[in-house]
Amino acid sequence: MAEILKRNKAMSVNPLKASQPMGGSLACLGFDRAMPMLHGSQGCTAFAKVFFVRHFREPIPLQTTAMDQASSVLGADENVIEGIKAIAEKSGPALIMVMTTGLAETQGADVHRNVREFRERYPEYAHIAVVAVNTPDFTGCVETGYAAAIYELIKALVPAAETAGTRPGNRQRQVNVLVSPMLTPGDLEALRGLIELFNLRPLLVPDISESLDGSLTEDEFSPVTIGGTPISEIYTLGEAKATLVIGASLRQAGELLQERTGVPSLYFDHLYGLQANDALVMALAEISEQPVPPIIERQRAQLQDAMLDTHFMLGQLRVAIAADPDQLNAFIHLVKGMGAEVVAAISAGNTPVLSTAPVKSIKIGDLEDLELMAKEYKAQLLIGNSHAVASAERLGVPILRAGFPLYDIIGGYQKTWIGYRGTRQTLFDLANLVINHAHEEIEVYHSPYAQKPETERKACSPSCH
Repeated sequence: MAEILKRNKAMSVNPLKASQPMGGSLACLGFDRAMPMLHGSQGCTAFAKVFFVRHFREPIPLQTTAMDQASSVLGADENVIEGIKAIAEKSGPALIMVMTTGLAETQGADVHRNVREFRERYPEYAHIAVVAVNTPDFTGCVETGYAAAIYELIKALVPAAETAGTRPGNRQRQVNVLVSPMLTPGDLEALRGLIELFNLRPLLVPDISESLDGSLTEDEFSPVTIGGTPISEIYTLGEAKATLVIGASLRQAGELLQERTGVPSLYFDHLYGLQANDALVMALAEISEQPVPPIIERQRAQLQDAMLDTHFMLGQLRVAIAADPDQLNAFIHLVKGMGAEVVAAISAGNTPVLSTAPVKSIKIGDLEDLELMAKEYKAQLLIGNSHAVASAERLGVPILRAGFPLYDIIGGYQKTWIGYRGTRQTLFDLANLVINHAHEEIEVYHSPYAQKPETERKACSPSCH
């Protein structure tokens, strides 16, 4: 059980966390023909858009209610209602997700009531799904905002069913998969391929591997997302055989889905490392009632060999990690499983999964805390997003770039971390960082009895002879 160390500073220095509205927007971007709308000032939306564009290197659809001084004081209900109408009329989306910001929450906005008023005033847009989510950016992080958006989407759109598969046209090979924001587009592609090997049909909720995967499309411009989970599929979640919930942050959403549909939910805190992936593979074998395919057994054997190859470099390595809770917990399990020592663990937010992590303590803090603790405990390697690169340079240690945002490398958003193959590559990357940045080298020993080179003997004065 890890001890959770709360913040002890009045401000953040070199902030680690990104805001909840950003997390809610990321969840919305994983649905086809979707439009996130932030209820707040234009600056709130512009800031989030810059982060997304730099990370994914893609055009990002994002709208705002553009609150100003007057609406901040007198109320901005009309901004929300007319903003939804404008998006519905001009862009024709399948989903509009309205998320609050710190300004709107402080002002006292009730976006759930605003959505109901929109429905009453404009019934002609009843075919467009509209979901309201409270995501104040003065609390939580990307992960909690993302989880809140998935929870509200299930609550608003998933029809109730008494038991799994009771509706007409049921899909007994379908498996619902609720995915955490720590999973990249590359992770989702790998996860889909793994599930399909068991002759199952995965329905990823949401699916940024199709909307933010960096692929070129025939359309020159689209005001809404292209690709992702169709909203029509959300209505079929109750027809599935099971639900896989990847990420502890989505536990409440998984429980709500099971309560509403009767489809059993299976929970996985992460998919980093041998043990976590073994649990997923065995669950898929049980759901599909099929044996584990030989290709998966081979990938597992390859991971075991990689663990043997890299334990020389990773055993007793002092590691400092900064990430959102789900990913922090995953990395702690991964490096601890290889014999490394986690000397500093910094989280962007406080969630229940942190207390179960196999580390002495976890601090809720920023990248300054990471740097100070890493220096105090002589960390040999850092794991964090692109904002932590400067800290690694000052400490003179290598860094494994992971998390959000990644803006100083190309294709970081597409990297695969999960599964046997993803874990194998992560271990190789960690080991290579250690090899290429040698630590605590033994200085070359020069014997006082060794004969000096000819050039040194000539340079000596006559008194030397």
